[in-house]
Amino acid sequence: MTKISDFILEHFKHFNAAALIDAAKGYEAQLKSGNKMMITLAGAMSTAELGKSLAEMIRQDKVQIISCTGANLEEDVMNLVAHSHYKRIPEYRDLSPQEERELLDQGLNRVTDTCIPEEEAFRRIQSHIHKIWKEAEAKGERYFPHEYLYKLLLSGEMEQYYEIDPKNSWMLAAAEKNLPMVVPGWEDSTLGNIFASYCIKGELKASTMKSGIEYMMMLADWYTDNTQDNGIGFFQIGGGIAGDFPICVVPMLYQDMEREDTPFWSYFCQISDSTTSYGSYSGAVPNEKITWGKLDADTPKFIVESDATIVAPLIFAYLLGW
Repeated sequence: MTKISDFILEHFKHFNAAALIDAAKGYEAQLKSGNKMMITLAGAMSTAELGKSLAEMIRQDKVQIISCTGANLEEDVMNLVAHSHYKRIPEYRDLSPQEERELLDQGLNRVTDTCIPEEEAFRRIQSHIHKIWKEAEAKGERYFPHEYLYKLLLSGEMEQYYEIDPKNSWMLAAAEKNLPMVVPGWEDSTLGNIFASYCIKGELKASTMKSGIEYMMMLADWYTDNTQDNGIGFFQIGGGIAGDFPICVVPMLYQDMEREDTPFWSYFCQISDSTTSYGSYSGAVPNEKITWGKLDADTPKFIVESDATIVAPLIFAYLLGW
């Protein structure tokens, strides 16, 4: 059987296919030169089961830090513990409002063609994570959102619920490596909403959870420490806050902190299906980022205008030699 990497090298010659190859080779060149790489996850890439390839990227040290939405953070764990209860709806485009309401009444929250089972996914995690939050607060300890989930996964308490091969969970792979992570805007995720509800009820203090500002401070330190000798590349899947938040650490360091020797990101690639348009960050071409002090004129820049659920696994397959 032909390897995926051999197939795309032979057949992906033009247009977005060629951009995919160029971006993959650029990523490979970054790692070979000793640079590190950040991957940012927007959308619902965890529900799309990106863990099947991303987990191995983490294990093989082909990504050194991840920025993701709160949804991607939790949805990988949900897929790990409730996979058999998910429901796929290929005909989702044809659903009426009443049929959508019926899904809600069944406890199924739809993400495009995939329904996440509320009871088995969200609630299965809730009691266990609540216990970890309470224990931290009782000790006067504070952690980031991803650190609490790392504690949950590494505790072994969720193993009783595993419904997929754990090697396909990127969060488990990240937890086992204690991979640095940034989760901007975590509050708008389901677990973020649940945590807020406990705070409103007076059961937890908001201060028990470290904030987005603290994430930026942590990222500033990490970026500074890891660019002493080499660069850091930026591989962005989708748009939105998962990408916009961490990429801003560079102009913050050299403009607001006045550290004028701060290097730009050493590589940039975005997989996006957003139409290039006026005022859209997700649809902005990479060169626009030069004017914001994020990339330099000679930074290798790539954009693959296609479906990230197709493109990202292919690029990862190339990098993994599959």
